[in-house]
Order: sequence, then structure tokens, then C-alpha cells
Amino acid sequence: MNSAIVLLFGILAMLIGYLVYSKFFAKQILGLDNSIATPAHTMQDGIDYVPTNKYVLWGHHFTSVAGAAPIIGPAIAVIWGWVPAMIWVVLGTIFMAGVHDMSATWASVRNKGQSIGSIAGSVMGGRVRTLMMVVIFLLLLMVNAVFGVVIANMMIKTPTSVIPVWGALVVAAIIGQCIYRFKMNLAWVSLFGVIALYGLIYLGSMVPVAIPETLFGLPDNAVWILFLFFYAAIASLLPVWMLLQPRDYINGLQLFVGLILLYGAIFIATPDIVAPAFNHNLPATTPSIMPLLFVTVACGAISGFHGLVATGTTSKQIDKEEDVRFVGYFGAVGEGLLALGAILAATAGFATLADWEAVYQKFGDGSIGAFIDGGATILNNGMGIDIVLSQTILTVMAALFAGTTMDTGVRLQRYIFQEFGEVYNLPALKKGVVATLLAVGSCLLIAFGAGGADGSGGMLIWPLFGTTNQLMAALTLMIVTVILLRKGKTVWYTLAPLSFLLVMAIFALILQLKTFYMDKNWLLIFLDIVILIATILVTFESFSVLRKEWRQYKS
Repeated sequence: MNSAIVLLFGILAMLIGYLVYSKFFAKQILGLDNSIATPAHTMQDGIDYVPTNKYVLWGHHFTSVAGAAPIIGPAIAVIWGWVPAMIWVVLGTIFMAGVHDMSATWASVRNKGQSIGSIAGSVMGGRVRTLMMVVIFLLLLMVNAVFGVVIANMMIKTPTSVIPVWGALVVAAIIGQCIYRFKMNLAWVSLFGVIALYGLIYLGSMVPVAIPETLFGLPDNAVWILFLFFYAAIASLLPVWMLLQPRDYINGLQLFVGLILLYGAIFIATPDIVAPAFNHNLPATTPSIMPLLFVTVACGAISGFHGLVATGTTSKQIDKEEDVRFVGYFGAVGEGLLALGAILAATAGFATLADWEAVYQKFGDGSIGAFIDGGATILNNGMGIDIVLSQTILTVMAALFAGTTMDTGVRLQRYIFQEFGEVYNLPALKKGVVATLLAVGSCLLIAFGAGGADGSGGMLIWPLFGTTNQLMAALTLMIVTVILLRKGKTVWYTLAPLSFLLVMAIFALILQLKTFYMDKNWLLIFLDIVILIATILVTFESFSVLRKEWRQYKS
């Protein structure tokens, strides 16, 4: 199959979803209304609650939720064939991810910018809030601990990415000052940011930077992990306009430039997809496509982590309520386009089927390496861009997304500890510095406590990310469904995806429990059981509330 045809179909489908379906959902179901003052205005504090231009906020939301997951998941899932992965990404983006992100942001805006855990408490009671916060904390722990390892490994494998990855922080800080302090024109500031960032990428390709394999008695990846969490701790305490917002915004722009280059190369070179449409020659250890496809590809189709960002940081920066549609739904479309690019890079970036099979020898292979190497080949063939420069562009794209997700993830973990302080009247936890230290400390405890000196402990709990993530998405949609039902709105548009996700995720969680038991992985068994019990209890409580609200709605 010609990759250009597949790409064109995916782009058109998602564009129609935004222009038609999101408009219907925003107007008829959510009833977005600019006359309603948002928390960014009513609770403005210059730190977390800041009215923000919708394009800048879209950049923050999109890059915070994207991370490396919409690359990793699809680039692994193509082992079952590129057709199932593509269908799930396209349909999931249109009917699930966009609805989830938009409605979660709306629910938080209508509830004083509260997190989804706090909203759960308001809608369903204290027990549900506590259980939700446990699931949220574990999900954030997985994301932050894993992305620290992923970014460190990328910088070690591609030393040409080091200068642009860290130099982007300086560019972001300058952009923040230009937008908020000096009130400069956004278009000129954006142009400066893109030129500066790609200038750093070019410089990085010419000047690779590598630290010694052992430093301070620690391996190089452990040193990078410590640097990353030290930075994330500082970034989580700074006002959002100073670093988080502008960094995410410029990263969003560079993603679109990167995608335009990759998509342009596909349309010019029109490489054939060498991977099978449906793979009937699977490696022996490959799990069943049902239900694993729907948890392997989370970000890029639908992801519960999006709800944490939407209700944790995004909702506090919405300037006008109608901006929710652009920021939430179009943010999901951006991630879907990234996932589509990952699928094509990992299937059309190889010369032959034999070359592809040599990479995909077992489940979990391919991943981000297939995206970078395959995408670089396509860029080289279609655009004539040097292979090393192409690899640097794609590595920086992935690393910056993972970094922005870490930034937001640590900030959200800080919010969780502060919420625990509010709920259980623990004054120390309410302090930002204390909550941040606990957030970073818990991630480092997993990284080094479970992984040893190399700090790779986050990868040990990564197998649970997909299922936990999708369960979180289902629970978020469940809360939104209750809110909509109380407002007398049609709920099928949220009830259908939440039911599908709940069944697939619980099914996958049970299957994984069997696998963890056979592998005698007691840590994952414990976490799996905790997540499963919390989910079942929240589901029972939620459906009890839903049934009660449905009876009142019908009467």
C-alpha cells in the first residue's frame, strides 16, 4: 500500500472530525458559552491561573499530553499489522480522544479549575475521590519515571540532540518574557522561536555532546535522569507563563514543522508500506491483539493522562469557554496526526519486509527507534535531508515532547500532594516546595529503588501504563457523563466510549495479572491488584450514581 494514500485518508478524516463532530459536540452537548467567566479570570493568580491566548494554550496542552507515548505505542502496535493500528488511531481520535479532552477541560472550567479527582469528589463523594487520586498518582508516577529514562536514553543514543533539547529551555524562557512582559506580537515571537529551535537542531547535528559513561560513580543514563528531575522540580514551581507555557507552545510549533517535513517527504517519495496490513506471522510471544491493541496505543487514540492535564493545568488557563473546543479537541487531533506519522515511519521507512521483520522480532520491539530510523530514511529519500540531521530532528521532537510531559507531570503530582494536604488537613503538604520534593522523590524512589544504580526502575512498571491510562480515561468520561446527565444532556456520546474502554482495560489488566504471576513479578502484581480494586470500586460507585441520575432524568 502506498503510504501517501494512507496519510491523506488519515488527515482528511481527522480534519472532518474537528470541523464537524467537535462543533456539534461543543454546541449541542457541552453548550460552550463565552459569557461564562472562566477560572483563569475569576481566580487569576499569575502562577497557575492565567488567561492565555488559545494558540499558546493549545501548544501547552498538546505538547504536555503528547510526550513520547503517541510515538512509542503506535510504533509497537504495528506488529499486529498497520491497518488495525491506523483504524484505532483515526477513529479513536475522532470519537474518543477529542471528546474526552474537550469534555474534561469543560468540566474543570465549570468547577473552578478543579482536578478530575476533586471533581469526582464533588460529583460522587469522598470515597470515589480518594480512589481516583490513588489511580491518578500511580499513573503520574509511571509517566514521570518512565519518560526520565526515555529522554536519557535518547540523549545517549543520539548525542546530537543534547544541545537542542537543553537549548530549547533558554528559547522558551525568552519567548515567555517576550509574550507576557514585553507584550510582543505573537507571530514574530513564534517565528523567532522556530528559527532559534531549528538553529539549535542544526548546531546539535554538528556538535554532539556526550557525558562520560561513568560520572560521580553513576552510569551516564542515571546522571541524565537526575539532571532531568532536578530541572522538572524547578520548572514545576515557576509560574506557568515563565517556562511551561512558552516551552510547550514552541514545541507544538516545532512538531508541526517536523510533521510537515515528514508528511511532505511521504508525499514526495511515496514509499510503500512494507509491513503487512494484518500480520499473520507474529513472533511466538506476541499477545493477542484483543484487548492489547487498545491499551498499547493509548496516547494517539485516547488517553486518561490527557484528562489529568486538561483538568490540572489547561483548564486554569482557558481565556474564553469556547476556546475549550480548539484547545481540547484540536489538541487530540494533533496527537492523532503524530501517532499516524509514527505508524508510517515504522512501516514505510524500511526497504523490505525482511528488514522490517528483522526489527520486529518480538512484542515491544520497534518503538521509538523504528520511528527515528524509519522517519529519517523517509526524510532523506523525500527531502534530501542528511540522515544524521534527520535523526536529530526526530529525536529532538520526541525528547522535547517527553520533556514537556515530565514538566507537566511533576507539576500535577505536586497538585496531588497538595490536594491530599487539603483533604486530610496536613499543612506541610499544602506547601509547593514540600509537595514538589515528595513528587520528585517518589519518582526517584521508583527509578533507583526498583531499578538500581542506572535509574531504570520506571521501565519495570511501564507494562501497567497502558491499562492504567485507559482506565483513567474511562473514569474521566464516567464523571463527565454524570455531569451531563444532571444537566439533562444526551450522554451516549460519552457513555459509549467509556463502556468500551472500561471493558478493554479491565480485560487487559486481568490478562496482565496472569502474565505477571507467571513471571513472578511481585511488584507489578501488587500494583495491578491495587489498580484493579480501585477501578472496580469506582466503577460500582459511578454506575450507582449514574443509575440514580438516569431515573431522575427519565422522570
